[in-house]
Amino acid sequence: MRLQAEQLLIDGPVGKIDLIVENPGAPRGIALIAHPHPLFGGGNTNKVVQTLARTFTHLDYVALRPNFRGVGRSEGQHADGQGETEDLLAVLSEAKCRYGNLPVALAGFSFGAYVLTRVAEALLDAGHPAQRLVLVGTASGFVEGARRYHTKAVPRDTIVIHGSEDATVPLTNVLEWAKPLELPVVVVPGADHFFHRRLHVIREIVSHAWRH
Repeated sequence: MRLQAEQLLIDGPVGKIDLIVENPGAPRGIALIAHPHPLFGGGNTNKVVQTLARTFTHLDYVALRPNFRGVGRSEGQHADGQGETEDLLAVLSEAKCRYGNLPVALAGFSFGAYVLTRVAEALLDAGHPAQRLVLVGTASGFVEGARRYHTKAVPRDTIVIHGSEDATVPLTNVLEWAKPLELPVVVVPGADHFFHRRLHVIREIVSHAWRH
């Protein structure tokens, strides 16, 4: 299935949000995909983010890939996760206007995974919890060159995927976050932070989990 990606500019809290949309037609859900840290080259065309989007379109979800503030045509400046959370909630609101009140899946990579734990908390507090989360290479704890991430608690059915050889966010960081939550972590042997030559494993894990 080869979908035509649509590029949109929608209104956000501090200006335009640059967005890629892939719609399989008659979607059964909305998948919001969040990219890695914008100050370290992250954007919505990242390979892990593309893999997550394509995985969800194959599951008949409309996949939304916004750029965070200051990336691509998105306006505003990096806001340490708080502003990015507000922007993603604005994207979801727009998506529900366009596609209806469908179930929402949240899928993020690295900094994007961290931000989506905040989005999930906001949705839960508003009485509209996400259907499920997929977090890949989740930024948690102290990350060299960035800062300390206080990643939020997530439901126990969250799919957490991490590489055994991740040198950006050490596996021990994610295990320390997951332990008090009794949250399983799927460890991909030999995978680095960017899942080079392991992208197909992400697709297989998510597809299998969604169908069972």
